[in-house]
Amino acid sequence: MEMGSGVNMDLQEDSGRLGSLPVTTSRNMSSSSSAFFSANQSPFFSPRSSTCQFSESTRSDAQCDSINLSADPPSSSSGIRGPESLENARFDLSDMSLKATACISSDFQKSDHVVSNGSLPSFGHVGDNGYYDLIAKHRKHMRSHDMSFSPVPISLSSNRHKSYDIYIGLHGRKPSLLRFANWLRAELEAQGMSCFLSDRARFRSSRKHVLIEKAMDVSSFGVVILTRKSFKNPYTIEELRFFSSKKILVPIYFDLNPGDCLVRDIVEKRGELWEKHGGELWFLYGGLEKEWKEAVNGLFRVDEWKLEAADGNWRECILRAVTLLAMRLGRRSVVERMMKWREKVDKEEFPFPRNEKFIGRKKELSELEFILFGDISGESERDYFELKARSKRKNLTVGWSKGSSVEERLGRRQWESGSRKGKEPVIWKESEKEIEMQSTERQHYQKPKGGWNSRRKKSAKIVYGKGIACVTGESGIGKTELLLEFAYRYHQRYKMVLWIGGESRYIRQNYLNLRSLLEVDIRVENCVDKSKTKSFEEQEEVAISRVRKELMRNIPFLVVIDNLESEKDWWDHKLIMDLLPRFGGETHILISTRLPHVMNLEPLKISYLSAAEAMSLMQVSAKDYPIAEIDALRIIEEKVGRLTLGLAIVGAILSELPINPIKLLDTINRMPLRDISWSGREAHSLRKNTFLLQLFEVCFWIFDHADRPRSLATRMVLVSSWFAPASIPVSLLALAARKITEKHKRTCFWRKLLCSLTCGFSSSYSKRSEAEASSMLLRFNIARSSSKEGYVHFNELIKIYARKRGATGFAHAMVQAVVSRGSLSLHLEHIWAACFLLFGFANDPIVVELKVSELLYLVKEVILPLAIRTFITFSRCSAALELLQLCTNALEVADQAFVTPVEKWLDKSLCWRPIQTNAQLNPSLWQELALSRATVLETRAKLMLRGGQFDLGDDLIRKAIFIRTSICGEDHPDTVSARETLSKLTRLLGNVQTHT
Repeated sequence: MEMGSGVNMDLQEDSGRLGSLPVTTSRNMSSSSSAFFSANQSPFFSPRSSTCQFSESTRSDAQCDSINLSADPPSSSSGIRGPESLENARFDLSDMSLKATACISSDFQKSDHVVSNGSLPSFGHVGDNGYYDLIAKHRKHMRSHDMSFSPVPISLSSNRHKSYDIYIGLHGRKPSLLRFANWLRAELEAQGMSCFLSDRARFRSSRKHVLIEKAMDVSSFGVVILTRKSFKNPYTIEELRFFSSKKILVPIYFDLNPGDCLVRDIVEKRGELWEKHGGELWFLYGGLEKEWKEAVNGLFRVDEWKLEAADGNWRECILRAVTLLAMRLGRRSVVERMMKWREKVDKEEFPFPRNEKFIGRKKELSELEFILFGDISGESERDYFELKARSKRKNLTVGWSKGSSVEERLGRRQWESGSRKGKEPVIWKESEKEIEMQSTERQHYQKPKGGWNSRRKKSAKIVYGKGIACVTGESGIGKTELLLEFAYRYHQRYKMVLWIGGESRYIRQNYLNLRSLLEVDIRVENCVDKSKTKSFEEQEEVAISRVRKELMRNIPFLVVIDNLESEKDWWDHKLIMDLLPRFGGETHILISTRLPHVMNLEPLKISYLSAAEAMSLMQVSAKDYPIAEIDALRIIEEKVGRLTLGLAIVGAILSELPINPIKLLDTINRMPLRDISWSGREAHSLRKNTFLLQLFEVCFWIFDHADRPRSLATRMVLVSSWFAPASIPVSLLALAARKITEKHKRTCFWRKLLCSLTCGFSSSYSKRSEAEASSMLLRFNIARSSSKEGYVHFNELIKIYARKRGATGFAHAMVQAVVSRGSLSLHLEHIWAACFLLFGFANDPIVVELKVSELLYLVKEVILPLAIRTFITFSRCSAALELLQLCTNALEVADQAFVTPVEKWLDKSLCWRPIQTNAQLNPSLWQELALSRATVLETRAKLMLRGGQFDLGDDLIRKAIFIRTSICGEDHPDTVSARETLSKLTRLLGNVQTHT
């Protein structure tokens, strides 16, 4: 108690000297703690920029305070602040959250990026060899700042804290170390464990050291993050001795392993590791040899804690640390929650299994790492040095148009270098239209006549270290494969990889689907403020903001948006950027697209594979071909447009069939093309690449010959084009394929040709079942397997060609399969795809028309559940209401057809019979149709009630009451229920009119 009161007295005294500090309270982290400070003394922060941004969490229920400390830049050259400057430091309040207890390391790391990146715009558009020069300059610039500044991150206890669960000590300014420490602290706090994070070497104030020592003494466990430089830091040695003596030491070896930390090896500089960082390190800070050796030897007495944080196991290390600490603290619920979360991530994190045959792209992978992290390490660092050592082309300036003259390029380069020499202010711009870093002088600079690059936007830049990267390239070149490989290679640096399909009609739904992985509740009843009725737009914004806020915490996520079709959402034309968290945080954004520019970012353009890599992709079976066959492979490579998709299919055919490259080339050339009219931007790649289409046709003929004319595999490909762009369940795909009864005739010539091609193939691939057909598609690379068992995915180019090749009968088969077997929880995207075909959203034509009986089943079993789930569970109010509106229109059209008189040949022959309507001929069906329309109208009225549109709801419910009264009567329960809804709407509408 005395120590706790000492902390309180010191903090109150500090508060008295620095002025009164208002207190903001929020939810508590654990039962053993109530509040603590978050302080950061960094010379890079202005008072405005130092405030941490926090998010509210629902996982704990205690109260916490957060006070953020920032200071003016130091006046001394050493960059170390003295007690006087600390006394004059300024405190800023920020809102407290589950993650806000010690935000200083995160803020300091961000400030490093702001300063070190200040010189980046002078390099212009970076690519090829210029990119590697930029890495070296960036590192040199960061080292220069490391020598001249010494910020002081610390997390201080508030006057209500009596104890902490975890003390975290570290030493160093390496960005990866700070990122790891931030993540560890944030994860512990997310599980309800209070933390105190500090790098004591950054302080010169004795008062602050006293506070930290008191925090160490009242902590249940002491986590010390050890690096190769930690053993020359007196404070780390002291922490090791202190926590080891209390038997609560938890060492985490960062880029080390326990076997490296031997006293004799360190002192004698044994091995490559200690040759530079070893020696009699206690002399560096004037310590005692005995105490130093006692601290290092104490590490080997910690048997149960063997936590190693290498470059490829951050996630595993942090999750294991959290689990072990929770077990020692008696938090069984935390352990169970972590186990469930791990099981969910193992099943749902990645959309596709890793491509074990991934080839090339070393430069692109290392460049993506540099763009996202601002630095490279591990294998990418070795690749970087290997690629940089290659000879460069002289006089190469990346990012200039071909028409630019040497004088213009030289003048611009001189201007850029000159503009960076002075103390020119650098401004980060981040808005809906601008995400770039540019200087104030450059905005007013007039470029020479003739222009540097008229096609390229002036504001487009590759932004380094801001956590966002964009990859562009034509369809089939391998963008998804690159992003998938990057995600698998670096997934341990993130808590989770969140994969989102970027198609404009589905991107918002895909984004809101993250709620289950992030454990965020975005349901309407939890987003609506009961004291005020929010509009539909406001409710949608609240749901999106909850997901976005979860991504803006100090826990790192990797959000991958694959195949972004447009910068604007298809539904309301809002910018996709509104969905994403603010760039520069711990969460990183990785985008693939065919667009030339995205959000004014300069994308990383994906080039073709090299000749050797392409040859390796086609020679999967590793056969030794003669020179003539190699030449045939090179011709095939050029004819398929060097697309990775085409090369992979060729390699699969050569490995699966007894055919050589020359014969395959001849077969593809002789394959006739179907007469297809191409239109639209997405068809451009196929219209100019007829050889690729012939290759697709060869695959279809192989499937047909292996099974029968119009084989199940071929029909599965053709019908897949009408499904949503997500992975498709094989059972649903095969069901739709079996509903196609179109006949197909085979010419005798092609029968003989394919018999000679696939000799011996028929016996092993005869009578394909559903599983066998999907297996064939996977083996020939027409489809790819999904991480979900029993699902397959088709490339965009294949689906475009299949849709053009097939008829609308395939669309009808798809709708029938989805309506009869679809599940809202499993096949949500495909159900929406069926609705697009049925109702003609926006200006789309209606592709599939249903009979009245089929429409009634659809409304009852699909449309109403889909609309309610979309509205309530995902807060997608506008989409749900538009679906119901179109459904109402379809029912009204069907009803109008029922009341229209019909003539039959029998009626004409019997002139005394009056002309009847379908409603008279089938009254029960007509009544069911009318009641179905009343149900839809009532549902719409109830949803209007939730959005405050009482006048529209009143009109809709009156129509529903009229229909039900006419058919069912006044006293029917459905009519009574509708009248109650009308009474509520009338009352609320009257209240609104009274207030206005």
